[in-house]
Amino acid sequence: MTFTLLLLFGLLLGLLLLIWWGQERILFQPPSFAGISDEPGRVEYKAADGQQLAGYLVGDPKSARGVLICFHGNADLSYWQLDWGREVSERTGYAVFLAEYRGYMSLGGTPSYATTKLDSEAAYDHLQRSLGADTTRFAYYGHSLGTGVAVELADRHPPRALLLQSPFTSAQAMARVIASPPFVLAWNTVSRIHFDTRRVVSKLDVPVFVAHGKRDRVVPFRMGLEVHEAAKNKGALLTVDGAGHNDIADVAGEKYWRWIAAALE
Repeated sequence: MTFTLLLLFGLLLGLLLLIWWGQERILFQPPSFAGISDEPGRVEYKAADGQQLAGYLVGDPKSARGVLICFHGNADLSYWQLDWGREVSERTGYAVFLAEYRGYMSLGGTPSYATTKLDSEAAYDHLQRSLGADTTRFAYYGHSLGTGVAVELADRHPPRALLLQSPFTSAQAMARVIASPPFVLAWNTVSRIHFDTRRVVSKLDVPVFVAHGKRDRVVPFRMGLEVHEAAKNKGALLTVDGAGHNDIADVAGEKYWRWIAAALE
């Protein structure tokens, strides 16, 4: 009996250590990148801890109607969003800043929950201090993982609008979606990842616009509805029949672009 208890304790301890060590390897999945480093619009800047970062800027942040700072999902790249950013800029008159995380797009460093704060803050500071952009005209956009990053930046620096595409309610809620109960219990015990989107939007005075595909198999559709319902200041909700996690713009077509334009009016 004693041996069995010790074995169970050892297995539990091992599970806790495994989750503690590997949790951010689960969350962040940088794809391989062999892009052109001198692509037009590429900008380089540093985070407060000295980490070199880069992103892509579409339009002039000083003369544009506003600036949309964008944060992508966990297996995406800012480089891959350039066509989307150009479309947004053409349709709205906003400059679009596609921010990148460390560890992505051949950048050094290792991404983590803690470093997303440093990296998003660095994008904000670079636009303000180095490029002379007016922070009162900033709006934020996030997709999937990027919704958590955008919401936390909004909590520190409220924008004029917050656009969330395929948002999750919280990191803990996502753990319950993708894992079995023992794993979830262990996750809640040792997790360093504390995104809590629903709680933050419930206290923001910023208008929160949500778009979600009804066939999303990564972040459940109901989470998008819950985030929008929780928002203190509700913007437009776009629900897209037939859309999954990554094809909302393609499936929704002009409805999607009207959703973005309304948020940036």
